[in-house]
Amino acid sequence: MDAGVAAAFDLMRLGPEFYADPYPTYRALREHAPVKRLPDGSLFLTRWADLDRIYRDTTIFSSDKTEEFARFGRDTPIYRHHTTSLVFNDPPLHSRVRRLIAGALTPRAIGVLEPGLVALIDGLLDRMEARGEADLIEDFAAAIPIEVIGTLLGVPTDERGPLRGWSLAILGALEPAPSAEQLARGNAAVSEFLAYLADLVARRRRALGDPQTDVLTRLIQGEASGERLSEDELLHNCIFLLNAGHETTTNLIGNGLHALLDWPDQKARLLADAALVKTAVEEFLRFESSNQLGNRGVTTATEIGGVAVAAGTRVHLCIGAANRDPAQFEAPERLDVGRAPNRHLAFAAGAHQCAGMSLARLEGRIAIGRFLARFPQYRLAGEPVRGGRARFRGFLSLPVNLFGT
Repeated sequence: MDAGVAAAFDLMRLGPEFYADPYPTYRALREHAPVKRLPDGSLFLTRWADLDRIYRDTTIFSSDKTEEFARFGRDTPIYRHHTTSLVFNDPPLHSRVRRLIAGALTPRAIGVLEPGLVALIDGLLDRMEARGEADLIEDFAAAIPIEVIGTLLGVPTDERGPLRGWSLAILGALEPAPSAEQLARGNAAVSEFLAYLADLVARRRRALGDPQTDVLTRLIQGEASGERLSEDELLHNCIFLLNAGHETTTNLIGNGLHALLDWPDQKARLLADAALVKTAVEEFLRFESSNQLGNRGVTTATEIGGVAVAAGTRVHLCIGAANRDPAQFEAPERLDVGRAPNRHLAFAAGAHQCAGMSLARLEGRIAIGRFLARFPQYRLAGEPVRGGRARFRGFLSLPVNLFGT
Protein backbone atom coordinates (compact mmCIF):
# COMPACT_ATOMS: atom_id res chain seq x y z
CA MET A 1 0.00 0.00 0.00
CA ASP A 2 2.69 2.51 1.03
CA ALA A 3 4.79 1.59 -1.99
CA GLY A 4 1.82 2.28 -4.24
CA VAL A 5 1.27 5.68 -2.60
CA ALA A 6 4.92 6.58 -3.21
CA ALA A 7 4.83 5.37 -6.82
CA ALA A 8 1.69 7.40 -7.62
CA PHE A 9 2.76 10.63 -5.89
CA ASP A 10 2.69 13.78 -8.03
CA LEU A 11 3.14 17.17 -6.37
CA MET A 12 1.14 18.83 -9.12
CA ARG A 13 -1.89 16.58 -8.57
CA LEU A 14 -2.65 16.41 -4.88
CA GLY A 15 -5.95 15.14 -3.53
CA PRO A 16 -8.02 16.34 -0.56
CA GLU A 17 -6.70 13.53 1.65
CA PHE A 18 -3.18 14.91 1.24
CA TYR A 19 -4.20 18.43 2.27
CA ALA A 20 -6.01 17.01 5.30
CA ASP A 21 -3.06 14.89 6.43
CA PRO A 22 0.11 14.69 4.30
CA TYR A 23 2.14 12.66 6.80
CA PRO A 24 1.17 9.14 5.65
CA THR A 25 2.23 10.15 2.14
CA TYR A 26 5.50 11.60 3.46
CA ARG A 27 6.18 8.38 5.37
CA ALA A 28 5.56 6.28 2.26
CA LEU A 29 7.92 8.44 0.23
CA ARG A 30 10.68 8.35 2.87
CA GLU A 31 10.47 4.56 3.05
CA HIS A 32 10.02 3.68 -0.63
CA ALA A 33 11.13 6.67 -2.75
CA PRO A 34 13.13 9.18 -0.65
CA VAL A 35 14.54 10.71 -3.86
CA LYS A 36 11.33 10.65 -5.86
CA ARG A 37 11.39 11.53 -9.56
CA LEU A 38 8.20 13.43 -10.40
CA PRO A 39 6.53 13.39 -13.84
CA ASP A 40 7.96 16.83 -14.70
CA GLY A 41 11.53 15.60 -14.06
CA SER A 42 11.99 17.35 -10.71
CA LEU A 43 12.90 15.48 -7.52
CA PHE A 44 10.95 15.37 -4.26
CA LEU A 45 13.14 14.79 -1.18
CA THR A 46 11.89 13.58 2.20
CA ARG A 47 14.97 12.63 4.29
CA TRP A 48 16.39 14.96 6.93
CA ALA A 49 20.03 14.31 5.97
CA ASP A 50 19.43 15.16 2.31
CA LEU A 51 17.68 18.44 3.16
CA ASP A 52 20.33 19.45 5.69
CA ARG A 53 23.10 18.88 3.15
CA ILE A 54 21.29 20.86 0.43
CA TYR A 55 20.48 23.79 2.70
CA ARG A 56 24.18 24.12 3.53
CA ASP A 57 25.49 24.02 -0.05
CA THR A 58 24.50 27.18 -1.92
CA THR A 59 26.99 26.49 -4.71
CA ILE A 60 25.49 23.28 -6.10
CA PHE A 61 21.94 23.95 -4.87
CA SER A 62 20.76 27.40 -5.92
CA SER A 63 17.87 29.45 -4.54
CA ASP A 64 17.81 31.73 -7.59
CA LYS A 65 14.37 31.60 -9.22
CA THR A 66 14.81 33.96 -12.18
CA GLU A 67 14.29 31.10 -14.67
CA GLU A 68 11.89 28.89 -12.71
CA PHE A 69 9.54 31.76 -11.89
CA ALA A 70 9.43 32.86 -15.53
CA ARG A 71 6.26 30.75 -15.57
CA PHE A 72 4.58 33.68 -13.79
CA GLY A 73 5.48 35.96 -16.71
CA ARG A 74 8.63 38.07 -16.47
CA ASP A 75 6.70 41.33 -16.60
CA THR A 76 4.30 40.43 -13.77
CA PRO A 77 4.40 41.95 -10.27
CA ILE A 78 4.62 38.50 -8.64
CA TYR A 79 7.71 37.62 -10.73
CA ARG A 80 9.46 40.89 -9.94
CA HIS A 81 8.68 40.48 -6.25
CA HIS A 82 9.91 36.93 -5.81
CA THR A 83 13.08 37.46 -7.85
CA THR A 84 13.98 40.55 -5.80
CA SER A 85 13.20 39.34 -2.27
CA LEU A 86 15.73 37.76 0.05
CA VAL A 87 14.60 34.15 0.03
CA PHE A 88 14.83 33.47 -3.72
CA ASN A 89 18.37 34.69 -4.34
CA ASP A 90 21.93 33.42 -3.95
CA PRO A 91 25.07 35.11 -2.62
CA PRO A 92 26.27 37.78 -3.08
CA LEU A 93 22.85 39.46 -3.47
CA HIS A 94 21.31 37.22 -0.81
CA SER A 95 24.21 37.87 1.59
CA ARG A 96 23.96 41.65 1.18
CA VAL A 97 20.19 41.83 1.68
CA ARG A 98 20.21 39.32 4.54
CA ARG A 99 22.97 41.25 6.32
CA LEU A 100 20.87 44.42 6.20
CA ILE A 101 17.69 42.68 7.38
CA ALA A 102 19.44 40.69 10.12
CA GLY A 103 21.13 43.91 11.23
CA ALA A 104 17.69 45.42 11.66
CA LEU A 105 16.30 42.42 13.59
CA THR A 106 18.80 42.83 16.42
CA PRO A 107 18.23 41.39 19.92
CA ARG A 108 17.67 44.96 21.08
CA ALA A 109 15.01 45.62 18.45
CA ILE A 110 13.25 42.33 19.28
CA GLY A 111 13.64 42.90 23.04
CA VAL A 112 11.98 46.30 22.78
CA LEU A 113 8.95 44.55 21.27
CA GLU A 114 8.37 42.15 24.18
CA PRO A 115 6.37 44.40 26.56
CA GLY A 116 4.14 45.51 23.72
CA LEU A 117 3.76 41.91 22.56
CA VAL A 118 2.64 40.82 26.04
CA ALA A 119 0.14 43.69 26.17
CA LEU A 120 -1.17 42.86 22.70
CA ILE A 121 -1.66 39.19 23.56
CA ASP A 122 -3.28 39.96 26.91
CA GLY A 123 -5.67 42.36 25.18
CA LEU A 124 -6.66 39.67 22.66
CA LEU A 125 -7.17 37.19 25.49
CA ASP A 126 -9.32 39.69 27.38
CA ARG A 127 -11.60 40.17 24.39
CA MET A 128 -11.92 36.42 23.82
CA GLU A 129 -12.63 35.77 27.50
CA ALA A 130 -15.55 38.18 27.43
CA ARG A 131 -17.19 36.05 24.72
CA GLY A 132 -16.26 32.62 26.09
CA GLU A 133 -15.67 31.29 22.56
CA ALA A 134 -13.20 32.30 19.89
CA ASP A 135 -11.67 31.41 16.56
CA LEU A 136 -8.04 30.81 17.47
CA ILE A 137 -6.90 31.91 14.01
CA GLU A 138 -8.95 35.01 13.27
CA ASP A 139 -9.18 36.25 16.87
CA PHE A 140 -5.70 35.29 18.07
CA ALA A 141 -2.98 33.60 16.00
CA ALA A 142 -3.35 35.73 12.86
CA ALA A 143 -3.73 38.98 14.79
CA ILE A 144 -0.39 38.70 16.59
CA PRO A 145 2.24 38.66 13.78
CA ILE A 146 0.40 41.30 11.75
CA GLU A 147 0.65 43.71 14.69
CA VAL A 148 4.28 42.74 15.43
CA ILE A 149 5.49 43.17 11.85
CA GLY A 150 3.38 46.31 11.54
CA THR A 151 5.15 47.71 14.61
CA LEU A 152 8.58 46.68 13.32
CA LEU A 153 7.97 48.51 10.05
CA GLY A 154 6.22 51.40 11.71
CA VAL A 155 2.93 50.87 9.86
CA PRO A 156 0.31 53.08 11.57
CA THR A 157 -2.23 50.94 13.43
CA ASP A 158 -5.16 52.24 11.40
CA GLU A 159 -3.40 51.26 8.14
CA ARG A 160 -2.77 47.58 8.96
CA GLY A 161 -6.15 46.26 7.79
CA PRO A 162 -5.09 45.08 4.29
CA LEU A 163 -1.78 43.50 5.37
CA ARG A 164 -3.00 39.98 6.09
CA GLY A 165 -5.04 39.76 2.88
CA TRP A 166 -2.08 40.88 0.79
CA SER A 167 0.19 38.36 2.49
CA LEU A 168 -2.20 35.42 2.01
CA ALA A 169 -2.72 36.30 -1.66
CA ILE A 170 1.01 36.56 -2.41
CA LEU A 171 1.87 33.32 -0.63
CA GLY A 172 -1.08 31.52 -2.23
CA ALA A 173 0.50 32.12 -5.64
CA LEU A 174 3.53 30.11 -4.48
CA GLU A 175 1.61 26.83 -4.37
CA PRO A 176 3.11 24.04 -6.55
CA ALA A 177 0.27 24.38 -9.08
CA PRO A 178 -1.43 27.75 -8.52
CA SER A 179 -4.74 28.42 -10.23
CA ALA A 180 -5.28 31.40 -12.55
CA GLU A 181 -7.34 32.98 -9.78
CA GLN A 182 -4.54 32.56 -7.23
CA LEU A 183 -2.05 34.15 -9.63
CA ALA A 184 -4.38 37.06 -10.33
CA ARG A 185 -4.89 37.68 -6.61
CA GLY A 186 -1.13 37.44 -5.99
CA ASN A 187 -0.28 39.93 -8.74
CA ALA A 188 -2.92 42.39 -7.55
CA ALA A 189 -1.71 42.09 -3.96
CA VAL A 190 1.92 42.80 -4.90
CA SER A 191 0.88 45.89 -6.88
CA GLU A 192 -1.31 47.23 -4.07
CA PHE A 193 1.30 46.48 -1.41
CA LEU A 194 4.08 48.19 -3.40
CA ALA A 195 1.97 51.31 -3.85
CA TYR A 196 1.25 51.45 -0.13
CA LEU A 197 4.90 50.88 0.84
CA ALA A 198 6.19 53.53 -1.57
CA ASP A 199 4.03 56.05 0.26
CA LEU A 200 5.02 54.71 3.71
CA VAL A 201 8.73 54.87 2.86
CA ALA A 202 8.37 58.42 1.53
CA ARG A 203 6.72 59.44 4.81
CA ARG A 204 9.44 57.72 6.84
CA ARG A 205 12.22 59.41 4.90
CA ARG A 206 10.70 62.73 5.95
CA ALA A 207 10.64 61.65 9.62
CA LEU A 208 13.14 58.89 10.33
CA GLY A 209 12.80 56.83 13.51
CA ASP A 210 15.41 55.28 15.82
CA PRO A 211 17.45 52.86 13.62
CA GLN A 212 18.10 50.67 16.67
CA THR A 213 14.42 49.82 17.05
CA ASP A 214 12.70 50.97 13.83
CA VAL A 215 13.38 48.30 11.22
CA LEU A 216 12.16 50.36 8.28
CA THR A 217 14.42 53.28 9.23
CA ARG A 218 17.35 50.86 9.52
CA LEU A 219 16.62 49.43 6.08
CA ILE A 220 16.33 52.91 4.57
CA GLN A 221 19.60 54.10 6.11
CA GLY A 222 21.54 50.87 5.51
CA GLU A 223 24.84 50.03 7.16
CA ALA A 224 27.45 52.44 8.47
CA SER A 225 29.76 51.06 5.77
CA GLY A 226 27.52 52.72 3.19
CA GLU A 227 25.77 49.54 2.03
CA ARG A 228 22.21 50.33 0.99
CA LEU A 229 19.20 48.64 -0.56
CA SER A 230 17.93 50.06 -3.83
CA GLU A 231 14.40 51.45 -3.68
CA ASP A 232 13.09 48.34 -5.46
CA GLU A 233 14.94 46.01 -3.08
CA LEU A 234 13.70 47.98 -0.09
CA LEU A 235 10.02 47.76 -1.07
CA HIS A 236 10.07 44.10 -2.08
CA ASN A 237 11.94 43.02 1.02
CA CYS A 238 9.47 44.85 3.25
CA ILE A 239 6.80 42.68 1.61
CA PHE A 240 9.01 39.65 2.22
CA LEU A 241 9.34 40.53 5.91
CA LEU A 242 5.59 40.65 6.33
CA ASN A 243 4.99 37.44 4.39
CA ALA A 244 7.76 35.49 6.08
CA GLY A 245 6.75 36.65 9.54
CA HIS A 246 2.99 36.48 9.20
CA GLU A 247 1.80 33.17 7.79
CA THR A 248 4.44 30.99 9.43
CA THR A 249 3.93 32.46 12.91
CA THR A 250 0.16 32.27 12.58
CA ASN A 251 0.54 28.59 11.68
CA LEU A 252 2.96 27.95 14.54
CA ILE A 253 0.49 29.24 17.13
CA GLY A 254 -2.60 27.64 15.59
CA ASN A 255 -0.93 24.29 14.87
CA GLY A 256 0.57 24.16 18.36
CA LEU A 257 -2.68 24.83 20.22
CA HIS A 258 -4.51 22.32 18.02
CA ALA A 259 -1.84 19.64 18.53
CA LEU A 260 -2.19 19.94 22.31
CA LEU A 261 -5.87 19.03 21.98
CA ASP A 262 -4.88 15.87 20.09
CA TRP A 263 -2.22 15.04 22.70
CA PRO A 264 -3.81 15.70 26.12
CA ASP A 265 -0.91 14.09 27.99
CA GLN A 266 1.47 16.67 26.48
CA LYS A 267 -0.96 19.46 27.26
CA ALA A 268 -1.00 18.27 30.89
CA ARG A 269 2.83 18.29 30.96
CA LEU A 270 2.93 21.85 29.69
CA LEU A 271 0.29 23.01 32.16
CA ALA A 272 2.21 21.39 35.01
CA ASP A 273 5.52 22.98 33.97
CA ALA A 274 5.17 26.31 32.16
CA ALA A 275 8.95 26.42 31.57
CA LEU A 276 8.49 23.67 28.98
CA VAL A 277 6.95 26.20 26.59
CA LYS A 278 10.39 26.87 25.09
CA THR A 279 10.95 23.27 24.01
CA ALA A 280 7.25 22.91 23.21
CA VAL A 281 7.50 25.66 20.58
CA GLU A 282 10.42 23.82 18.95
CA GLU A 283 8.35 20.63 18.95
CA PHE A 284 5.36 22.34 17.35
CA LEU A 285 7.70 23.65 14.65
CA ARG A 286 8.95 20.10 14.04
CA PHE A 287 5.69 18.19 14.39
CA GLU A 288 3.52 20.46 12.21
CA SER A 289 6.01 22.57 10.27
CA SER A 290 4.46 25.92 9.32
CA ASN A 291 6.32 25.87 6.01
CA GLN A 292 6.25 22.36 4.55
CA LEU A 293 8.10 22.84 1.26
CA GLY A 294 11.18 24.56 -0.12
CA ASN A 295 13.00 24.12 -3.41
CA ARG A 296 16.35 24.53 -5.09
CA GLY A 297 17.88 24.33 -8.55
CA VAL A 298 20.90 22.09 -9.24
CA THR A 299 23.74 24.04 -10.85
CA THR A 300 26.26 21.20 -11.30
CA ALA A 301 25.78 17.47 -11.85
CA THR A 302 25.79 15.74 -8.48
CA GLU A 303 24.15 12.91 -6.56
CA ILE A 304 21.54 12.87 -3.83
CA GLY A 305 21.14 9.75 -1.72
CA GLY A 306 22.98 7.68 -4.33
CA VAL A 307 20.85 8.99 -7.21
CA ALA A 308 22.62 10.82 -10.06
CA VAL A 309 21.18 14.30 -10.58
CA ALA A 310 21.79 16.39 -13.69
CA ALA A 311 22.48 20.11 -13.71
CA GLY A 312 19.27 22.06 -14.19
CA THR A 313 17.15 19.66 -12.12
CA ARG A 314 14.69 21.23 -9.68
CA VAL A 315 14.53 19.65 -6.24
CA HIS A 316 11.65 20.01 -3.79
CA LEU A 317 12.67 19.97 -0.13
CA CYS A 318 9.90 18.44 1.97
CA ILE A 319 10.48 20.01 5.38
CA GLY A 320 7.34 18.40 6.80
CA ALA A 321 8.65 14.93 5.92
CA ALA A 322 12.25 15.56 7.03
CA ASN A 323 11.05 16.77 10.41
CA ARG A 324 9.45 13.36 10.99
CA ASP A 325 12.40 11.31 9.76
CA PRO A 326 13.04 8.42 12.22
CA ALA A 327 16.71 8.47 11.25
CA GLN A 328 16.94 11.87 13.00
CA PHE A 329 14.12 11.89 15.57
CA GLU A 330 13.12 9.19 18.04
CA ALA A 331 9.41 8.32 17.79
CA PRO A 332 8.92 11.14 15.25
CA GLU A 333 5.13 10.68 14.94
CA ARG A 334 4.71 11.42 18.64
CA LEU A 335 4.37 14.95 20.04
CA ASP A 336 6.89 15.46 22.87
CA VAL A 337 6.87 18.97 24.35
CA GLY A 338 10.14 18.25 26.15
CA ARG A 339 11.99 16.82 23.14
CA ALA A 340 15.72 17.46 23.22
CA PRO A 341 17.76 17.59 21.14
CA ASN A 342 15.43 18.78 18.40
CA ARG A 343 17.34 19.69 15.23
CA HIS A 344 14.26 20.41 13.14
CA LEU A 345 14.49 22.19 9.81
CA ALA A 346 11.44 24.44 10.20
CA PHE A 347 13.73 27.48 9.89
CA ALA A 348 15.90 25.82 7.21
CA ALA A 349 19.67 25.74 7.81
CA GLY A 350 22.88 27.27 6.54
CA ALA A 351 22.95 30.59 4.67
CA HIS A 352 19.17 30.67 4.26
CA GLN A 353 18.27 29.96 7.88
CA CYS A 354 15.36 32.22 8.80
CA ALA A 355 16.60 35.70 9.79
CA GLY A 356 13.47 36.25 11.90
CA MET A 357 13.49 32.97 13.83
CA SER A 358 14.21 34.61 17.20
CA LEU A 359 11.17 36.83 16.75
CA ALA A 360 8.96 33.90 15.71
CA ARG A 361 10.07 31.91 18.74
CA LEU A 362 9.34 34.85 21.05
CA GLU A 363 5.85 35.29 19.59
CA GLY A 364 5.15 31.57 19.86
CA ARG A 365 6.34 31.28 23.46
CA ILE A 366 4.41 34.29 24.73
CA ALA A 367 1.22 33.57 22.77
CA ILE A 368 0.97 29.87 23.62
CA GLY A 369 2.21 30.25 27.21
CA ARG A 370 -0.18 33.05 28.11
CA PHE A 371 -3.12 31.43 26.33
CA LEU A 372 -2.68 28.17 28.29
CA ALA A 373 -2.33 30.05 31.57
CA ARG A 374 -5.68 31.77 30.96
CA PHE A 375 -7.64 28.97 29.30
CA PRO A 376 -6.27 25.56 30.36
CA GLN A 377 -9.61 23.82 29.69
CA TYR A 378 -10.14 25.04 26.12
CA ARG A 379 -11.66 22.56 23.65
CA LEU A 380 -12.91 22.52 20.08
CA ALA A 381 -16.29 24.15 19.53
CA GLY A 382 -16.66 23.21 15.87
CA GLU A 383 -14.87 21.63 12.94
CA PRO A 384 -11.42 23.15 12.24
CA VAL A 385 -10.81 24.29 8.66
CA ARG A 386 -7.37 23.65 7.19
CA GLY A 387 -5.83 26.12 4.77
CA GLY A 388 -5.88 23.66 1.86
CA ARG A 389 -2.31 24.39 0.79
CA ALA A 390 0.70 22.13 0.36
CA ARG A 391 3.46 24.67 1.00
CA PHE A 392 2.10 26.36 4.13
CA ARG A 393 0.31 24.11 6.64
CA GLY A 394 -2.09 25.77 9.01
CA PHE A 395 -5.73 26.52 9.71
CA LEU A 396 -8.12 29.07 8.29
CA SER A 397 -10.45 28.56 11.23
CA LEU A 398 -10.06 26.91 14.64
CA PRO A 399 -13.20 27.45 16.76
CA VAL A 400 -12.85 26.77 20.48
CA ASN A 401 -14.77 27.02 23.72
CA LEU A 402 -12.33 28.68 26.09
CA PHE A 403 -13.68 27.19 29.32
CA GLY A 404 -14.36 23.62 28.25
CA THR A 405 -18.03 23.84 29.11
